[in-house]
Amino acid sequence: MAATAAELPIATARLVLRRLVPADAPAVTRLVNDYSVAGNLARVPFPYREELAREWIDSAGEQIDSGDAYHLAITQDGALVGCIGLTLKRGALPELGYWVGRKFWGRGLAREAGQGLLAWAETHLGITEVEASALSDNIASQAVLKHLGFVQEGTAMQPFLSRNRAMPVALFRRARAPAPPPKPILLVVACALLDSEGRILLAQRPEGKSMAGLWEFPGGKLDEGETPEAALIRELREELGIETQEACLSPLFFASHSYANFHLLMPLYICRKWQGRAVAREGQNLAWVRPDKLRDYPMPPADVPLVALLRDFL
Repeated sequence: MAATAAELPIATARLVLRRLVPADAPAVTRLVNDYSVAGNLARVPFPYREELAREWIDSAGEQIDSGDAYHLAITQDGALVGCIGLTLKRGALPELGYWVGRKFWGRGLAREAGQGLLAWAETHLGITEVEASALSDNIASQAVLKHLGFVQEGTAMQPFLSRNRAMPVALFRRARAPAPPPKPILLVVACALLDSEGRILLAQRPEGKSMAGLWEFPGGKLDEGETPEAALIRELREELGIETQEACLSPLFFASHSYANFHLLMPLYICRKWQGRAVAREGQNLAWVRPDKLRDYPMPPADVPLVALLRDFL
């Protein structure tokens, strides 16, 4: 599948990867015509002439248009610092190649460009497996590939135009990491207790619990076979010492939030009628809060979107 011109350039934190243009020829020539750069590139002769740069730039544009390869300029603050490309080959894996001018070494630019191009290729081309190679003694380039998730799978001899002979190279392959297993869904229930003054009760998570110090709506997990309403009635009794019944609970909103190890699904009910006085029975702090002040109380991420909904509703 060929990507359209509208899907380029690729922007990363510090770089822009864009199509090469004829005006890049002098910069390409200047940076590549350095044996410390050209000597590590298999398909680049040395010395390198600007005429070759112009021909290669024209060819790179044609290959992008045909979807056969994506050779791009690596630019930082508008200046060309190197090039990176992905060559699509029939019957073989796409091949990643790159170079960065010597004066830009040691800044992590090749890594950043590689991450940007590989992510773009996965999104726009559906490419999940890529191969690459590096000279056996080019430890820096091998480190870049390993940082990008490549694993060495062997060695080979490869002709290098810049050296006029075959050189030993390390062969690498990168496969997309398997998708993580789906997170378990945790169902909890919460309640906005609304008193006669229009205030809502919040409880602060005590020390020793996850997200200690944050404020939340009273409630908790469902026991096996329990309905949300039954669980909420039980939790309000255990946490606050109050009694209510299902007819006094009205479903209002729900929260859906992905935490690190689970996905939380939390229906929020509103309750205006109960028996008893709410007291902290589990060591938590309690606060009766007016709706327009709820944002002053730091809450777990799942609860935060409910605040605006609840405030507007009331």
